[in-house]
Amino acid sequence: MRKAEIIRDTKETKIRVKLDLNGKGRATIETGVPFLDHMLEQIARHGAFDLEVSAKGDLHIDAHHTVEDIGIALGQAFAKAAGDKKGVRRYGHAYVPLDEALSRAVVDLSGRPGLEYHVDFARARIGEFDVDLIHEFFQGFVNHAQVTLHVDNLKGANAHHQAETAFKAFGRALRMAVEADPRVKDVPSTKGSL
Repeated sequence: MRKAEIIRDTKETKIRVKLDLNGKGRATIETGVPFLDHMLEQIARHGAFDLEVSAKGDLHIDAHHTVEDIGIALGQAFAKAAGDKKGVRRYGHAYVPLDEALSRAVVDLSGRPGLEYHVDFARARIGEFDVDLIHEFFQGFVNHAQVTLHVDNLKGANAHHQAETAFKAFGRALRMAVEADPRVKDVPSTKGSL
């Protein structure tokens, strides 16, 4: 099926994520954090996933719990939708430019959480959005999707461009990793499982 729905309901956030890995890149996103909405739309469009995210969080405090918990819920949905990973490519990578900015994302559907995140933002905020929360999003995703992810911003002087290239590259890398590999019918691992 390669579809999943996750509901995360805590004292800090109420989140619903629906993900279809065989989608067309459609997104319906309402998180209460406009910049995050824009970044999640990038994942869907460039990953060719259909993605629905609705979230209500304790934004009167700040966006931290909302952003992190969306990463967690999306990671859980991704793990469920990817299933046993038989016949997929397993690895994915992408370089994405936007004007002066260039980012790279590399992913391994390894079954082991690991994040290497190297983005030195030109400024600390994009509008009202604290760029530190991007790391929290990716960490939440990695921990619950059980993937290894490297995100590197190689160039950039505009923080919005840096973030957007990172999210677009992430979507493209995930798309490649979950694509069917016509030469592989089993799980792409000598261990027999991921």
